[in-house]
Amino acid sequence: MFERPKAGERAVLVHLDMLEEKDREDPRELTELALSAGAEPVALVTGTRNQPSPRYFVGSGKLEEIRVAVIEHEAEVVLFNHSLTPSQERNLEKDLQVRVLDRTGLILDIFAQRARTHEGKLQVELAQLEHLSTRLVRGWTHLERQKGGIGLRGPGETQLETDRRLIRGRIKSIHKRLEKVRKQREQGRRARRRAEVPTISLVGYTNAGKSTLFNRISLSDVYAADQLFATLDPTLRRINLENYGPVVLADTVGFIRHLPHKLVDAFRATLEETCNASLLLHVVDASDPKRRENIEQVEEVLKEIGADDIPSLFVFNKVDRLEVAEPRLELNENGEPIRVWVSAVTGEGLKLLEQATGKLLGADMVDETLCIPPALGRLRARLYEREAVLSEEVREDGSFSVHIKMPKTDWLQLAHKEGVKLEQLTGQVC
Repeated sequence: MFERPKAGERAVLVHLDMLEEKDREDPRELTELALSAGAEPVALVTGTRNQPSPRYFVGSGKLEEIRVAVIEHEAEVVLFNHSLTPSQERNLEKDLQVRVLDRTGLILDIFAQRARTHEGKLQVELAQLEHLSTRLVRGWTHLERQKGGIGLRGPGETQLETDRRLIRGRIKSIHKRLEKVRKQREQGRRARRRAEVPTISLVGYTNAGKSTLFNRISLSDVYAADQLFATLDPTLRRINLENYGPVVLADTVGFIRHLPHKLVDAFRATLEETCNASLLLHVVDASDPKRRENIEQVEEVLKEIGADDIPSLFVFNKVDRLEVAEPRLELNENGEPIRVWVSAVTGEGLKLLEQATGKLLGADMVDETLCIPPALGRLRARLYEREAVLSEEVREDGSFSVHIKMPKTDWLQLAHKEGVKLEQLTGQVC
């Protein structure tokens, strides 16, 4: 239904430095986005403006410069590193006689190419339809006329209005299907909560190395590449943390500065994995000179989706690309882990990451040696079922000295069912 640039499509890139800091983008990021979309950047037109021109976004002189670049390089598309209004996009296309895409349209195109699962494709289609609905006039100006015929004369409906109505109907249908997906995901999360299995969610700026780290920790083969938005569909894996126990690790879509609201809304079902996590691992590309700005952008999106109050641990990845950096664990004044420096590619520092994660999750853990008499054999069996037993020793009187480690809430549920208290079992001498 939607056109997408073919691989190798020649593109002229346009980047303007705006007066307002909050409106500024990164020209390097535009090049990476273009390459990720399969385009071939042939020219970069840069400039400075206090504010966008209402008609073309750029001034007349810069527009002429873009036109010359398009003709000289025989470009087929012009990519703007900014958000354009529908009228600006139409005016530019009419003047330049090539297709024009703004930053939002470019990101949507990458998402359309990368979506693999049914849910991911629905989310991308929803975002595309909502973006397209404001730009319909471009393709239908020649059909702006009333329908005629017997029984159809009168006010009627223009072709444009028909298309808008069809798109509204499709958007409504996708919302219903995504709501069903959201409920299915919530059921899965409820099941994990009942089993008291915490979820650790990897978040971070796009291309920070989340999927590579995910593969390294979970021994998976999720698609990972040195490009923006390599991951769109969330992937969950159950792993065992040393000195903690089973957890669910979630790999999620990367964030980007000025992430279009349409995408945040469309991927709400996916982002809920982040909102319901017990711990966030905020993965940062330590080799990126703009890592501080990237961190701020991720925190902004986390706040937008309501995940800013979830405990988090900074994971500074790609230390192998730094000249003077080595894997290390940094603690705050209370002795709690706050930053870990690792390399997902080489595996350096992952042991430190596991220790830090286990410590943060284990802040509310029961780590005790219990004396379990033969009469409480069922309690011992339940502890084994929950993978909570670290070691066990059988005593001469038939009792068991059992060293356990498990979440406190999990222990309280089990102890209530079996009618015992922790003090009763730890106070006895085996």
